[in-house]
Amino acid sequence: MDSPKNLRHKPIISVNDYDKIDAQYRKNTDVRALSIGNAQYDIDEISLKVWRHTGEKWTRQSEELPLHRSLDLNILLLGALMTDITSGYPKTNLREEIDRQDDVESIKDYYKNHESFLKPRLEELREKLNEFLK
Repeated sequence: MDSPKNLRHKPIISVNDYDKIDAQYRKNTDVRALSIGNAQYDIDEISLKVWRHTGEKWTRQSEELPLHRSLDLNILLLGALMTDITSGYPKTNLREEIDRQDDVESIKDYYKNHESFLKPRLEELREKLNEFLK
């Protein structure tokens, strides 16, 4: 399904039919598209959008994030995967704090259990970052 062009977020570039490539949720997800475009809250801002569809209409559960928040979430993910609570875990510039020390390993376990979906995306992210930051 194509991202809608008639709503307040105005896509510039879209990933249509995302439900077919949504990692372990493919073919069983309400996410139909991803896009980058003009933000619904400010036409002069660029944001990322996850488009959700109920089967009948676009849902208000669709998420829109400013670019920096998407990057911060990725930094948080990688920081969490590298966290070692016994030897001064690496903190990022986000100044994160561990809320549930006993559950930190569950993040790493989740990654290990879903590595076949997540690792290729991380590898592509690394390639794109290396190419972009040259």
